[in-house]
Amino acid sequence: MNRGIRLLLRGSTYSGVLFAYCGALASLPLLPFALLPALSWPSAPESVQTVVVLLVWAALVGAVGLARPVRRALVVSARRLLRVSLPNPAAGRRTSGPLGLDRWRTPLWLVLHAAVGWTGALASGVLFIMGISLPMNWLGGEVRASLFGTSVRVSGWWSWVAAAVCVLLAITVCVLVTKILRWSAPRLLGPSAAEQLALAAERELLLAERNRIAHELHDSIGHTLTAATIQAAVAGEVLSTDPVAARAAMRSIEDSTRAALEDLDYALGVLREEQSGTAPTRTLADLPELLERLRHTGAVVEPELTGELTRVQGTLSRAAYRIIQEGLTNALRHGAGGPIEVRVAAGPDGLDLAVVNRTGPRTGPGEGSFSTSGHGLPGLAERVRLLQGEFRSGPDGTGRWRLAVRLPVRASV
Repeated sequence: MNRGIRLLLRGSTYSGVLFAYCGALASLPLLPFALLPALSWPSAPESVQTVVVLLVWAALVGAVGLARPVRRALVVSARRLLRVSLPNPAAGRRTSGPLGLDRWRTPLWLVLHAAVGWTGALASGVLFIMGISLPMNWLGGEVRASLFGTSVRVSGWWSWVAAAVCVLLAITVCVLVTKILRWSAPRLLGPSAAEQLALAAERELLLAERNRIAHELHDSIGHTLTAATIQAAVAGEVLSTDPVAARAAMRSIEDSTRAALEDLDYALGVLREEQSGTAPTRTLADLPELLERLRHTGAVVEPELTGELTRVQGTLSRAAYRIIQEGLTNALRHGAGGPIEVRVAAGPDGLDLAVVNRTGPRTGPGEGSFSTSGHGLPGLAERVRLLQGEFRSGPDGTGRWRLAVRLPVRASV
């Protein structure tokens, strides 16, 4: 009972009725065209003419739904007036053949919309008129209710009871009309099976892109903050004794943080689903600059670059840069402060990467512990796995730690 009262008091019930009546009115301009076959066949029985008019009218109403903009307009209006959750139709994408069932869902909705609208309008209209007219018997008027040739005269207090029943039935018709449309809208206006697959594929691509951006952000920002922390410590120690070195360290902090801000701006644009700028691309060609910034932290870097690195292009080159960057970040955070060996070897079949550093308590500028998320090495392993490469990380003899990766060249295609 309470639920029924809530339905009567809910604004969406009456906005749904308005939506149904609008569907009925929208089909009205097509009625003159539906009358043409009946007018051209005057000798047919009246019942046959009525059936022909209704069938032609339904066909004309359904034909309007074949236009793609009509479905978009219906989805928007159903969301606002019926208060149903409907995603936007897939733009510019045909998800079924010309004779597929999905193509006829919108025409079926239009026919149902018009039929329910006309039925609801006529039924509720008649009931409301009867609800208003029947009490006239009590006031001295003469009102008879006639239906299908049967005439009934209601008088006295019964006229008020009958009037109340008619009004309640009219409101019930409004509720039923709204519930029918709310039930059928997701099934006929909602995404088809093909569109659901397309939406799922789009969400999967978006999730993959966000995961990639998260990896990029972790590598870039993590490395920059680690290097900037050490460089700031170096600048603080030599500020009074060697101002030139201190200024060089500060300039290095400025350059590295500016590059990190570019990465951050792009990543936030993707995560906010905004139109972000061009993605910053760091490749093996930027490796010398990365190593030079690392030297400004006071670290000793011993690079060994062999092969034609400039021929490594695309995804492979970008991934290799991020792997070396993450390896150097880990060396700065957890290494003992000794020389860091960086090896990059480009061969005809693959690309070998390695970062080796000393382990133990850290000494020198930036001494102390760095907080870590624990996502660095697992993220690298996942990146390498997606590139069909080999990943190894662990102790290398006594007091040394080695990060070694081999990437097949075919992964860059």
